[in-house]
Amino acid sequence: MQTVTVTGTGTASVAPDSAVVRLAAVGRGSGVAEAFSVMSAAAASVVEVALRHTDERRTASTGITVWPARDHEGREAGFEARHYYAIACADLAAAGAMLAALADEVGDRLAIDSVGLEVTEDHGAGAKAREAAFHDARDRAAQLARMAGAGLGAVQTIVEADGGHGPSPVAKLALARDQAGGLEPGEATVTTTVTVVWELAH
Repeated sequence: MQTVTVTGTGTASVAPDSAVVRLAAVGRGSGVAEAFSVMSAAAASVVEVALRHTDERRTASTGITVWPARDHEGREAGFEARHYYAIACADLAAAGAMLAALADEVGDRLAIDSVGLEVTEDHGAGAKAREAAFHDARDRAAQLARMAGAGLGAVQTIVEADGGHGPSPVAKLALARDQAGGLEPGEATVTTTVTVVWELAH
């Protein structure tokens, strides 16, 4: 039995529906103890605000650092301590409101490293990408079969390989437009591939 094996790729777009905020509570002081104390107070405020907008299990410490600080001219200026967090919010509205509250209540002791938008519910995008991948494979296989003077027979095997999501969308802070700290979701791309083996029909 002669066969043709083709891999097809399919994509579909979906709007992100959750966010992970990576930030740090910052403390500065003339000595290590003072910097650490200021940072600890800021960290307590960060956690207090976070727990008003997301579950406790979604708020995680990711590290603590203390190092000598320097001014703009490179001279030593005491010490700086940071307590890093990754805070996940189940929806973008909660994330936006949390960011606004953190800016208001933690203020200059807050450093926001990144806001990553994620897809937790693909709303059928995965199925659409899978269907598109199969159609792509079938079209390619049919062309190859015609070039060989044959047609496509029965499918012998199908293997799917999840291509994962495309580049993570970047959150756009829209504080001027929305006092709650609105986040524009944009789009994420779901990609999948399928490898299909067809029997050649002569």
